[in-house]
Amino acid sequence: MPAPTAIEGETLMPKCLNLAFAGVLACFVVGCATQSKPTLTTSGRRIPKVRTTAYTQHEGGSGAHNAIGTYLSGRQVLSAASDWSRYPLGTRFRLMETNEEYVIDDYGNALVGTDTIDLYKPSRSEVRKWGVRYVDIDILQWGSEEESLKVLAPRSKHGCVKKMVVALEKKKGKTVAQNTSGRSGVSN
Repeated sequence: MPAPTAIEGETLMPKCLNLAFAGVLACFVVGCATQSKPTLTTSGRRIPKVRTTAYTQHEGGSGAHNAIGTYLSGRQVLSAASDWSRYPLGTRFRLMETNEEYVIDDYGNALVGTDTIDLYKPSRSEVRKWGVRYVDIDILQWGSEEESLKVLAPRSKHGCVKKMVVALEKKKGKTVAQNTSGRSGVSN
């Protein structure tokens, strides 16, 4: 087979360069399209793929009141429930999917030991419509573990509450025995 002439070589080179350029461009576009969202925002921390469920006041529990005794909110800042050792009382966050803002002001037995956040919805139909979703949230303000303990400690005779108290105290480096008044550290 005869060697390619200069004209044939010039024709092959641009085709190879075009293919190479197209491949590099495709990788660049795909890379940009699949980049993850930033983990930090100007207002706080972004947490990806948080499991969320929904509840309403009509499901039992404390009815229209949250764990701190105020009415569940379905207004500008909505009520939400969680395990307070994971997301403490007062934690404010925004759902990236809907741009709704919530505050943790409630807890529930089924949430203890999980990272699930239960979102308050004003009706059963909205609860069913929400179902279970994994959403990105922006933490606008972390709640207070101290305030969580103040609310939970008097209720620690209940198993689910006790688990949250123990987890919160463990985070602080305390033990239940250190906080129990009237007991001696020495056993007979």
